[in-house]
Amino acid sequence: MTRAWFLPVLLLLCGTVVAAGLASSGSPGAAASALLLFVLFAGVNSPLVFPRSMGAPEARRRSTVDGRPIVFWRPGCTYCLRLRIRLGRNAHQLHWVDIWRDPAGAAAVRAVNDGNETVPTVMVAGRPHVNPDPAWVRDQLPSSRDR
Repeated sequence: MTRAWFLPVLLLLCGTVVAAGLASSGSPGAAASALLLFVLFAGVNSPLVFPRSMGAPEARRRSTVDGRPIVFWRPGCTYCLRLRIRLGRNAHQLHWVDIWRDPAGAAAVRAVNDGNETVPTVMVAGRPHVNPDPAWVRDQLPSSRDR
């Protein structure tokens, strides 16, 4: 759990130091802007921008029932963030598994990636797809296939 928050906390601390330095040198506007920028970067790199994660066994069970893909991800991953942002509102239709919080999820990712924890790994109908195009993932949603 602490691994997931290390980068956001570090960004907030750095932002505070930079803002304090700018404020003490007489630039309160620049200090506020710098702090806002660091807070934004911290938020984007935190687990908060992702839908609520679940365990891999629960995600598999739900995926079997509703046919929705499973996304294995980890906080701080640029490619995971890209997938999340590009999916937009559709992101909540997938089952998300944070491999840093779920050892079974990490093991599932390693099993299909030659022992590496390469994310995002998207499981569609039991088949793994490593770092797929977000448009392709969107097309795999049950509502997209019904069109």
